[in-house]
Amino acid sequence: MAVIAKQELSGGADGIGVKVAATSSAGTTIHTANNVTGAGEYDEIYLYASNTHTSAVTLTIQFGGTTSVTNDLKYTVQPNETLLVVPGLILQNSLVVKAYATTTNVVSIHGFVNRITAT
Repeated sequence: MAVIAKQELSGGADGIGVKVAATSSAGTTIHTANNVTGAGEYDEIYLYASNTHTSAVTLTIQFGGTTSVTNDLKYTVQPNETLLVVPGLILQNSLVVKAYATTTNVVSIHGFVNRITAT
C-alpha cells in the first residue's frame, strides 16, 4: 500500500509562492523531488503561475532539469491571471523543477506536492 503526504514546494517556505527571479536558464528553483528511485515512489507535482504584471509574461517551466529543452513547458501568463502549469506530473531521484520568465519577479509559482511512498 502507498502512503500519500501533501508537502509544500521545497523552493518556497511556509507554503508561500516562489517568485520567479530568473529570466533565462537555469531558472529559479521551484521544487526538488524526493531522493527515491523505487517503482511507485514519486512526487506528484501541482503548480500554478500567477502574473501580477500589467503585461503578458512568457513563463518556461524546466521540468526535471535544465539540460534538455524537450522537458520544458512554455506558457503565456496574462496579467492578473492564475494558470495551472503543472497538472500532477511526477518526478523522483532528486530531479528539479525550475522556472524562468521574460520579466523578473512578477510571476509567482504556488502549489504543492503529493509525496507518494511505497510501504
